[in-house]
Amino acid sequence: MNDTITEEKIDRYLDITRRALEKIKVVTPDRSFSKRLADDFLTMVNSYYNDAKYYREQGDFVTAFASVNYAHGWLDCGARIGLWDVGGDDQLFTLFE
Repeated sequence: MNDTITEEKIDRYLDITRRALEKIKVVTPDRSFSKRLADDFLTMVNSYYNDAKYYREQGDFVTAFASVNYAHGWLDCGARIGLWDVGGDDQLFTLFE
C-alpha cells in the first residue's frame, strides 16, 4: 500500500483540478439564485485550490492534498447539480449519469 503523499502525487492532483477548473462553463442565468450559488462555489474552489498550491510550495503535502481534494469536491458538486457545463467529461468530474 502506498500511503505517502509524494511531490509527484500532489502535483498530479493539482494538475487534474487545474484542468477541471479550466474546463467548467457557468450555465446559470445571471440574475438567478443559481448564479449566486455558482459564484459562491467557484470562490470556494479557487480558495481551496490556491491554498493547495501555497501549502505545496511550503512542502506541506498533507495539507495541500486535503485542500486540493476539497477544491475538486466543490467542482464535482457544481457539475453534478448543474451549475456549470463540463462537456459530459466523466474523467475530470463525477457526474450523475
